[in-house]
Amino acid sequence: MSGTYAVIGDPIDHSLSPAIHNAAFRHLGMDCSYIAYRVPRGELEEGVAGLREAGIAGFNVTIPHKEGIMQMAEPADEECRMAGAANTVTVGDVMTCHNTDVAGFMEPIEGRGIDVSGMSVVVHGSGGAARAAVVGLSRAGARVSVAARSARGAAALRDLASEMGSEPGGSPEMIVNATPVGMDGVGGSIPLGGAGPGTTVYDMVYRPPETRLVRDARKAGCTVILGYEMLLAQAARSFRIWHKRDAPRDVMRRSLLGGSP
Repeated sequence: MSGTYAVIGDPIDHSLSPAIHNAAFRHLGMDCSYIAYRVPRGELEEGVAGLREAGIAGFNVTIPHKEGIMQMAEPADEECRMAGAANTVTVGDVMTCHNTDVAGFMEPIEGRGIDVSGMSVVVHGSGGAARAAVVGLSRAGARVSVAARSARGAAALRDLASEMGSEPGGSPEMIVNATPVGMDGVGGSIPLGGAGPGTTVYDMVYRPPETRLVRDARKAGCTVILGYEMLLAQAARSFRIWHKRDAPRDVMRRSLLGGSP
C-alpha cells in the first residue's frame, strides 16, 4: 500500500500528526508518507484543490477548518452529522469525511473509568474540537455548559447540547479546554475557579505537553487528561479508516513521548 497523507490547518507547524503516522508507516513497512500542509483561514477550497491535484490519498483537518470541510465532503458517519465538523477525509472520486474526534475525545475519559452521566461539565471553545466534546459528553449523559469568546458560537453549541438532551449543570466537575489557549505562542488562560480533588481537567492542547492549565490543575489536585491522549486516540481511528487495519498504538505513542509506551 502506498500514498501520501496530510494534516491541514493554520497554524500547522506545531502538529505532531506527521510524527505519529510516519512512525506507524515505518514500523509496518508501508510505502506511505504524511506531511503537514498549511491552509490559511479563507483558503480551504484552494488548499484542498491543491492536495487533490497532487494526488493526496487522505488528510486530517485541524483548526480552523473542521467545520468548513463539511461543505466540501460527503459525511460518512453519524458523528460528522451530529457535530457538524470533521477531522478525517478520504480522497477519491468523491471526498468523504469522518469525525474521529468524538470517540477520540471520549476514550481517555472512559479509560479512566470516569462516568460522566449526570456530571456537570464546562467546555471552553466553540470550534470543531469543542463540538466533538459537546457531542461525546451529551451523548454520554453529561450536563454540559459552554464558555466561548464568540457569543454566537457558544449559543450554537448550547443549542446542540440541548438538542441532544443535555442541560447545563452547576459547579463544574469537569473542565474541558477545546481552544488554542496554552498552545505554543498563544496567550490567555482557562479559569479553574474552585477546582480541586474530584475535578477532572481535560486540556486538548498537546504542544507544549504540559500547559499552564495542566500545571495549575495538578497543583490543585485535579485529575488531568492530556491533549496527546486524544490526539493518539483520534489518529488511530483515522489510520484504521484509511488503511483498513489497526494502528500500532504503542509505536505511535512512543513517537509522541520519546520513551517507553
